Amino acid sequence: MIVTEVQNQAIAARMALIVGADRFDRLFRAVRFDEVDGDVLYVYARDEDAAAEMEDEFALHISIIASKILDCQINSVLILPRLQ
Repeated sequence: MIVTEVQNQAIAARMALIVGADRFDRLFRAVRFDEVDGDVLYVYARDEDAAAEMEDEFALHISIIASKILDCQINSVLILPRLQ
């Protein structure tokens, strides 16, 4: 299932409430919540450092928020750096 732009923005907005403005701008500035395959959500971050920090600190938060917004169970979040 491809995540729509509205769903992408909704997940990002909820994450902004959790992480705060400064951290959101640093980590989630160019994030794309892209697609669900089974129970895995694929997320594309700005770079490798942002992807690693997001996965370490916020994967659980993202899975809970995405499960509610997408109305399907997300058990795993895979955060990858965007290809330049």
